[in-house]
Amino acid sequence: TRIGIRGALGPKSNIGLNSTETTLAELCRSRGYATAVYGKWHLGHHPKFLPNQHGFDEYYGIPYSNDMWPLHPAALAKRAKDPKASIPWAALPMIETSGPTGYQITNENIQPSDQQQMTKQFTERAVNFIKRNTENPFFLYLPHPMVHVPLYASEEFQGKSGAGIFGDVVMEVDWSVGQILDAVEDIGAERNTLVVFTSDNGPWLSYGTHSGRAAPLREGKGTMFEGGYREPTIMWWKGKIPAGTECKQLCSTIDLLPTVAELIGAPLPPHKIDGKNILPLMIGSPDAKSPHEAFYCYYGGGQLQAVRNEQYKLVFPHSYRTLNGHPGGTGGLPIGYKQAKATLSLYDLDADVSETTNVIAQHPKVVKQLMAAAETARGDLGDSLQKRKGSGVRAAGKLDEHDERLPLLWK
Repeated sequence: TRIGIRGALGPKSNIGLNSTETTLAELCRSRGYATAVYGKWHLGHHPKFLPNQHGFDEYYGIPYSNDMWPLHPAALAKRAKDPKASIPWAALPMIETSGPTGYQITNENIQPSDQQQMTKQFTERAVNFIKRNTENPFFLYLPHPMVHVPLYASEEFQGKSGAGIFGDVVMEVDWSVGQILDAVEDIGAERNTLVVFTSDNGPWLSYGTHSGRAAPLREGKGTMFEGGYREPTIMWWKGKIPAGTECKQLCSTIDLLPTVAELIGAPLPPHKIDGKNILPLMIGSPDAKSPHEAFYCYYGGGQLQAVRNEQYKLVFPHSYRTLNGHPGGTGGLPIGYKQAKATLSLYDLDADVSETTNVIAQHPKVVKQLMAAAETARGDLGDSLQKRKGSGVRAAGKLDEHDERLPLLWK
């Protein structure tokens, strides 16, 4: 919402990350770090938006989600019923950048056999990058396309988990994490390297056996209930982060930028940054608390659907998708969602993490506090539920007439 991108970009998108924004890679490179990203980019696929324009020395990967693909099982099923059915996806390309502006499409039409190798391929490149930088500080970003649908695992992991293809894919990502940790230890950098493992959203429940589960959390991906956006995060830094410790304070991935800036001595960008330095929480400082007074749950094209603090969550009236408790699809095919209406509700997440009991009548002071926080957010970031524009929203990057377009293969 802050940076003007209000949805998942795809092959028809003509916007991307604005060059005026500052990425983690740019901060790190300003301090002499080698930088690389292998995997899914998803911040604009045209050349002016690619990672080498945003601080990354190296990039090899796909420009958006692996499901934005004409060979997706759901797209193939649609075409099987109607050969003339419209499919909104171009062939999915693999891209590699070179230098500050160069790029090449190394595979213009990714096939299922290519998707099977993605986790392995990106991991191998990541390990190689680490081992090439034994004498240099480095920043590595490894956004695996898996375990996003459609699911694919390499031959080494197919059928190995005993939990179906979803389990196989999770197992291979787990292997990938182990490879990264081993590489860091192999070069003797485990005591000055921070490793962060997290995810961006909950399970895509309509895919059923290919999606995983969020229980006991309510709903899943595509909603602002806890099952949609609450994610575990694991951090590893020998000698700095105490092993086996657990932090239950409210944090967000947006906190990584200011935290890393503090660690490497890089200045923060001049424009507003919503994240906070969470280093005291990471290293287990006594009495460390979340630096966030409130967390704003935006979704659906800039809708402020909820606001929460450490204990309570205030949900605003909005429409959301649900399976109403029904199982999802099988074989990589989704079933349809139903639309439901959320009412103004307050949930005590300490006592009711499943968001089942509305306690709004019992806590008028909490409601007042969260309402005030929501008003602050609306003034800054807007709220399309109330048709309000925020004064602090920055523009996404846009293609100009003279800008190069990424050539895509449309069928």
